[in-house]
Amino acid sequence: MKKLIIATIVIIFAMGYYFVNAKGDNARWYTKAQATTGKKLFAVNCASCHGLNAEKTVNWRQKLTDGSYPPPPLNGTAHAWHHSFAQLINQIDNGGAQYGGKMPGFRGVLNDEEKKDAISYFQSFWNDKTYKAWYKHSGL
Repeated sequence: MKKLIIATIVIIFAMGYYFVNAKGDNARWYTKAQATTGKKLFAVNCASCHGLNAEKTVNWRQKLTDGSYPPPPLNGTAHAWHHSFAQLINQIDNGGAQYGGKMPGFRGVLNDEEKKDAISYFQSFWNDKTYKAWYKHSGL
């Protein structure tokens, strides 16, 4: 009887662990709270160029008159989805000059958690297909 009780307790804990930690097909790396915080950070630091809903610049592949590229939309309709998590952080830290753009770097402006929150916000616009394609090579 004692063994049965212990086995039952182990099974219950194992099932609880699974349900708490399992990620379904549509699960994301970030929480809703991170995306909410990210929205505020994005509005202050990113929206003037990328749009409040990460949608700005429809013709992001066309160079501007000065030869630089405009800021791409980050809502899943441009190319941000094919950058790993480390590349997204690098872009935020160092700006866009390395890619032919004019985005300033935010190293020292945003801390690591704020950068993650901003990424979670714009990724919240990505449909599941885009997110899954990104997640496969995200480095997470």
